[in-house]
Amino acid sequence: MGTINVQNLGKAYKQYPTRWSRLREWLTPGSRKRHELKWVLQDINFTVQPGQAVGIIGINGAGKSTLLKLITGTTQPTTGSVKMTGRVAAMLELGMGFHPDFTGRQNVLMAGQLLGLSSNEILDLMPEIEAFAEIGEYIDMPVRVYSSGMQMRLAFSVATAVRPDILIVDEALSVGDAYFQHKSFDRIREFRKQGTTLLIVSHDKQSIQSVCDRAILLSDGKLAIEGEPEAVMDYYNAMLADHQNQEVKQIRRDDGKVQTVSGTGEATIQEILLLNEKGQSIEVVGVGEPVTIMVEVKVNSDIDRLVFGYGIKDRLGQVVYGTNTDLTKQPLEAVKSGALVRYQLKFPVNLGPGSYSIQTALTSSDTHLVNNYEWRDLAIVFNVVNINKPTFVGIAWIPPEIEIFKS
Repeated sequence: MGTINVQNLGKAYKQYPTRWSRLREWLTPGSRKRHELKWVLQDINFTVQPGQAVGIIGINGAGKSTLLKLITGTTQPTTGSVKMTGRVAAMLELGMGFHPDFTGRQNVLMAGQLLGLSSNEILDLMPEIEAFAEIGEYIDMPVRVYSSGMQMRLAFSVATAVRPDILIVDEALSVGDAYFQHKSFDRIREFRKQGTTLLIVSHDKQSIQSVCDRAILLSDGKLAIEGEPEAVMDYYNAMLADHQNQEVKQIRRDDGKVQTVSGTGEATIQEILLLNEKGQSIEVVGVGEPVTIMVEVKVNSDIDRLVFGYGIKDRLGQVVYGTNTDLTKQPLEAVKSGALVRYQLKFPVNLGPGSYSIQTALTSSDTHLVNNYEWRDLAIVFNVVNINKPTFVGIAWIPPEIEIFKS
């Protein structure tokens, strides 16, 4: 079983004021240092237990790829250590280790040996690798003629030809067609069921929340927050608008879920309720039942333009449906401080049984990245139950009219 233990990990690079400073320091090793350290990672600590899946997120330059290189040993740390147990397969860069002048088949043989497989084992696995990669006759052509998607297909096929104890994946899977991305994640999920430990870096919110047990947010080379994927992704979403001098806070609800609220405060939600047809506040809804979300907003400062948005999220935090009054052509212009605005959203709950939540946004446009007055995750949590509909599976209630013709 694979484990990853990261302790006090840090990476710094030397910065010299001039090229001659580097030479002087090299020629006179006992003299004073002529460089400064530029830290790209500092004080990183976490453990991944056998069979766990952990996602790493952060904006570009946060240190994600550097962290994976330190973990896999392709870069040496300045401080701290990484300890791993079990067989490791890593995909850090597309086709890393592939020689452009060799054919795909030749590169598979070399890459397989780097993974610790013998030549006979690789030859036995070759038909399966070819079948999974689905690159056809290109397997016997030089890699230099491959597209980036074809390189990713072959690299992933080799790295996962034998189930590893630990699988480490960088952004490589974001390249290529949707079909192969689905196929790759199906294999990853199957490995997880069999006990593979997974460490994945991705900007794809759905990938992190659907695959991972835990998520880690890196910011400015440090571990900013660690926890359940939904809570970490909500915090990351709030951070994307942090140039607005906003407040970001997380509150643990009575049900144990972590709610993230962020914004600059020019407008805030005073009350939000989920109502049935009788106008009663409810927490349990039947499949297909008509409901109303009532939202009361207080305007705390004069606002040139006010847009309200909401999204319905499933239990994994993935948005099932969302819209806003900018998209529906209903923004409010020149709203004065002290005004109270009430929004009523009426719709049938055409959702499958399960737990759902409502997220809300008060902005000036169709995105919170310009003016984030308030963004509130887990504003309401409710459950959908199937009371009177035929049994079905999934998160959407889309009843068909089935016609059968027999001759």
